[in-house]
Amino acid sequence: MKTTTGKKTLTADAGMLDTLHFPEDVKKLTLQQCDKLCQEIRTKLISTVSKTGGHLASNLGVVELTVSLHRVFDSPKDKFVWDVGHQCYTHKLLTGRNDSFDTLRQENGISGFPKPSESEHDSFISGHSSTAISVAAGIAEANRLKGNSRYTIAVVGDGAMTGGLTYEGLNNAGKVKNNRLIVVLNDNEMSISRNVGSLAKYLASIRGSENYVKTKKRVEKKLTSSAIGVPVAKFIKNSKDVLRETVLGVSTMFEDLGFVYLGPVDGHNIEDLDDVLQAAKSYGCPVLVHVNTVKGRGYKPSENNPGEYHGVSKFDIETGNPEAACKDTFSDMFGKFLVQAARKDLSLCAVTAAMEHGTGLHHFSRAFPRRYYDVGIAEQHAVTFSASLAKQGLLPVFAVYSSFLQRAYDQLIHDVAISGAHVVLGIDRAGVVGEDGETHHGMFDVGFLSTVPGTVIYSPSCYDELYLCMKRAMYEDTGLACVRYPRGSDHTEFDKTALNSDYTHIAGKKTDTLLISYGRIYDHLFKAHKMAEEEGVSCDILKLTRIFPIDKMVVEIAESYKKIIFFEEAYDMGSISQQLGALLMENGYNGRYKRVTAREFIRQASMASQLEKLGLSTEAMLKTILEFAGEDRENAKA
Repeated sequence: MKTTTGKKTLTADAGMLDTLHFPEDVKKLTLQQCDKLCQEIRTKLISTVSKTGGHLASNLGVVELTVSLHRVFDSPKDKFVWDVGHQCYTHKLLTGRNDSFDTLRQENGISGFPKPSESEHDSFISGHSSTAISVAAGIAEANRLKGNSRYTIAVVGDGAMTGGLTYEGLNNAGKVKNNRLIVVLNDNEMSISRNVGSLAKYLASIRGSENYVKTKKRVEKKLTSSAIGVPVAKFIKNSKDVLRETVLGVSTMFEDLGFVYLGPVDGHNIEDLDDVLQAAKSYGCPVLVHVNTVKGRGYKPSENNPGEYHGVSKFDIETGNPEAACKDTFSDMFGKFLVQAARKDLSLCAVTAAMEHGTGLHHFSRAFPRRYYDVGIAEQHAVTFSASLAKQGLLPVFAVYSSFLQRAYDQLIHDVAISGAHVVLGIDRAGVVGEDGETHHGMFDVGFLSTVPGTVIYSPSCYDELYLCMKRAMYEDTGLACVRYPRGSDHTEFDKTALNSDYTHIAGKKTDTLLISYGRIYDHLFKAHKMAEEEGVSCDILKLTRIFPIDKMVVEIAESYKKIIFFEEAYDMGSISQQLGALLMENGYNGRYKRVTAREFIRQASMASQLEKLGLSTEAMLKTILEFAGEDRENAKA
């Protein structure tokens, strides 16, 4: 979906978002009008996200900053790169997407993240953290080589500064002295959970020095008003260390990496923001602007609990309470299980990468703070750190979203598998995740984890199986043991009398057709199987729990059927169904084998809609089963 801006007629009573031509007209507003616009934007953000769900606190914190960016720079000629992209909602409102903003994160609507296919004002897709400086450095370098004098601005949340890729970008970007790269550090003391580690302390040490920009501005104004002041003021501007050392006493790490450092500045004062961003434009070399903001600003529930309002479902604006909140989720039950286990096992440690609440580890952090480690947005470090803990005789459990685990593939091979460390992964958000879209689905973990020698992977279908799999992964397996589970709650209805952590074969009447699945969608298959029986189509079911390595008995069971349909909520290449098919082929299987998997990136929609489109809903499975049976009937007639 491509959006474009259109001319609008300004009327005295209408809201500015509905009447001005953005982003151009934001440059024409007075500071008082800007304040009014910011208030209007916050109202729009709260109203919309309360209906669609999405990232609220991060966006409320950057309203003034975004307005100022569009006042000082000229998008899309100047390129904005947002890190993480969940702070881009105001940018969308100011770049032609106000009229479609109520479709935020909805199927066929606008994305909750920057998306170049959606608008020319979005320069790069950004769903994961710490990428913006590398991206912006590339754009700035391309501009330099082409002789283009446009600016490239990376807007980086301070949480992204806990990710190693940020420093790789800073280290290289600071080497080039004649490009027009500006990094805006949005410092709100938060990533998703509260920032942790030495960097957070370092930023805190300079966060209180907002008087630098104001002092610099007052001194320059005083000097330029005198007859001899202009050259002196120019000297101060070009000599970045003089005034800074007067105010702060030291240079910053950013200056040591080759950046001109400006700030800190109040990120909710548009006048100060306009001034510092205009100053940043004048250098013609890499500049870092340090901006202090309040995550969740303008909505009390969000200001008071910015972590909980980072990503929210639909909620009541008056109370801030979520609508139809689930009592528990897989994440929540996982966290509670770890607390129970840690009471008996003093070696058990829990690790997260800035996702304390998202992974359910808030239960553990409160109960056992000395054995809880939030390492920031640093999945690579989390895996290697866990491997090291394991080699020292501890039992580390790293809870991580499937899509974020992708960053740590090398560490899983080199630091865990080769060393033989016993590390347990709690892989949250496995499978489709709904409205966050392509960047957040957990569709690839099965494929890449199964390439790591010695790895064991479980995919429980319900809470009871989650407990069984966690116990086995922690206390029976060695090496890398992975338990993957979906976003949301357990609403399964299948028969749970024969639960185990290996597989369950349900054989009924004599039939030559086998249906296979695992994880959340097994419940859909169980229902589809019953409906197919009512239609006169008999099938048996094979439910996998330990999905890798594939059990020899699973292969033998599958070989005994003439027809097999494997339904799998994973990407096709490297999937368990593909691997089982290869084993069957090696054994000379000559029956019919059909696989239903994901074969492309999955666009934003509800999880129910995504499963339907993948052929993994109850109704879609039933259709596949009946068509499979119907093909046999047609072949028999022929």
